[in-house]
Amino acid sequence: MAATSSPPSSGERTDDRLRAWLLHGLLQSDRRSVGHHADPAPHEQHRWWQVMCLTGVDYFSTLGYQPGIAALAAGALSPVATLLLIALTLFGALPTYRAVAAESPNGLGSLSMLEGLLPGWRGKLLVLFLLGFVATAFVVTITLSAADATAHILQNPFVPDFFDGWKVPLTLVLIALLGLVFLGGFSEAIGLAVVLVAVYLLLNVVVVATSVVRAVANPELVGDWQNALTAEHSGPLAMIAASLYVMPKLALGMSGFETGVAVMPLVKGDLRERVKGARRLLTTAALIMSVFLIASSFATSVLIPSEEFKEGGKASGRALAYLAHEYLGDLFGTLYDLSTIAILWFAGASAMAGLLNIVPRYLPRYGMAPDWTRAVRPLVLVFTGIAFAVTLYFHAGVEEQGGAYATGVLALILSAAVAVTLSAWQKRKTGRAAAFGVVSLILTYTAVANIIERPDGLKIAFFFAVAIVVTSLISRATRSTELRVSAIELDKKARSLIDVPGKIRIIANEPDARDAKEYADKDHETRRNHHLPEDEPLLFLEVTVEDASEFHSELCVQGEERHGYKILRVRGATVPNAIAAVLLHIRDETGKLPHVYFHWSEGNPIAALLRYLVFGGGDVAPLTREVLRQAEPDDTRRPPVHVG
Repeated sequence: MAATSSPPSSGERTDDRLRAWLLHGLLQSDRRSVGHHADPAPHEQHRWWQVMCLTGVDYFSTLGYQPGIAALAAGALSPVATLLLIALTLFGALPTYRAVAAESPNGLGSLSMLEGLLPGWRGKLLVLFLLGFVATAFVVTITLSAADATAHILQNPFVPDFFDGWKVPLTLVLIALLGLVFLGGFSEAIGLAVVLVAVYLLLNVVVVATSVVRAVANPELVGDWQNALTAEHSGPLAMIAASLYVMPKLALGMSGFETGVAVMPLVKGDLRERVKGARRLLTTAALIMSVFLIASSFATSVLIPSEEFKEGGKASGRALAYLAHEYLGDLFGTLYDLSTIAILWFAGASAMAGLLNIVPRYLPRYGMAPDWTRAVRPLVLVFTGIAFAVTLYFHAGVEEQGGAYATGVLALILSAAVAVTLSAWQKRKTGRAAAFGVVSLILTYTAVANIIERPDGLKIAFFFAVAIVVTSLISRATRSTELRVSAIELDKKARSLIDVPGKIRIIANEPDARDAKEYADKDHETRRNHHLPEDEPLLFLEVTVEDASEFHSELCVQGEERHGYKILRVRGATVPNAIAAVLLHIRDETGKLPHVYFHWSEGNPIAALLRYLVFGGGDVAPLTREVLRQAEPDDTRRPPVHVG
């Protein structure tokens, strides 16, 4: 009786549907033509000020919590410390990122610059480590923004007392809703960002202007603030020294610069106009934020009692909202709360979108990501889960997460300053290199001081960095036998060498002295081991590894005749993958199956595998066979591999 296959069970069908839903949008591509160096699909472009609003939902939203964190960290010294922070922003971070915009106009940012300045495994491992700080900055943006949005909800006078004590659950709900939006298919809308930023800034103008006027109109309050300053500090130099000490805690007021560079491809115009527009948006955003920071810092320090900034106080995580309710009434204050909650919500969305853009942009290009990371939904679930864990770890506290956020932000700005310094030094612009070197030193102090004061940020960033590096290296090892070639081009001579009658027989040769004796010995050895007649034409194929840390490469095959022997020369990231790609390309070009001949390599096979993973060589024959087997499942169309 013939066997019949049973229909798939309902559980199997459910698993298939779930897998199809999770991997919806996963890019499918031919193994022989896949490449991650290609430019991403073009985006709809917009005017620079519209793109500024997209970065502004992250940058400007920090006004929701920055004044309160500054007052809590610096007390009466908050305006002085904020003034120093503004100086570092305008004369340090801003020039740095204006330079990054000119050198990385495609939106890859300072990480791409460091990768280019430090080629090979050094650059890639550094980028992987820095991605841990990128993840810290963006994940804590999500959790910190959600926590501050929750603070604005709970402190609103119209919210029932029933919700007291629901800070953590409400924050988790906001993060979950954000994840659900992305699972459903979220697309950043610049138009919505423009509306949110415009309304939010307009309301802040009203609140800050009213508060400053109220402060100035009450000289006794300004006097109390001045008395507190002089009582705590003996003179201006002492104030500056104390401000430098606490300034690292205020560093989240510099967030948004890396995002501003990342969105450069959205700026309308050619490459020159894109750089010009990006510099305008960075400068304009920095100036707007600087004005708001110093004015709000002064107003909150003068008008809000210090105890209200502490945990449980009415100004905790919402200093400007406190002033809005206090001086403009609960109706206007509620409108301000709604606007703040909306922009904080969209700041989390912007951060999630940044993660979804960065991870597939770097890791797959290194061959250091599982295949499913090219799909949005699994990444959303991963990042949402991480955001849940961070929220629970910090109990949804706004000030508590400030250190972690500042660590990520400062690491990104410091890496940008170092990249610009190294770039200027390589171009022998010593004055420029010295200036950015000073900025790098200041940022180094700021980052180190922040880490010492609040090490939680470093712990989270280090956890992310180690997880990324370990996962990436494991993924790289498991994907090592992919074809890994994005394009192949044969020059005129190479084409003539493969355009021959009969079979195409190729000797895989590791180039050494490249003298007549080397080729004669190799030719004789191959003919003897494989019983090939003396009149059988043979073609040498030589692969030179340029940068084994690259995962994908484009191959240019050059033909030449040397000492009477015909040779194909190619440079690639690995020897086995390049040989396999050339064989398949010759098959497709000529319609013939080329035969390739190897000799067995000597030595420990484990050591050979490690040499392959790190240096692109190793036991070439079996690895080439495995790459061919994976790339061409049909053994009748697979180029034969002979080993003797």
